[in-house]
Amino acid sequence: MLLFRSEEHVDRWLQREHLERGGVLSPEQLWRLARAWYATRMEPDWRRWTPDEAQELFDGLGLTGRFWQLRR
Repeated sequence: MLLFRSEEHVDRWLQREHLERGGVLSPEQLWRLARAWYATRMEPDWRRWTPDEAQELFDGLGLTGRFWQLRR
């Protein structure tokens, strides 16, 4: 994970490093994703998210675009 101060900063870094843009989240989006992703992590019956469950979570949080599409 890399932290940037603005979208423009992301764009400059990508151009300098010759990379394509991946998933970019605001701090609020990151917090919502982390809360949902790890909500049950400490429970005794915890199990990994299935790809379908993870996709539903991403969709429900409004995380769209190619980066957030899991192969089904």
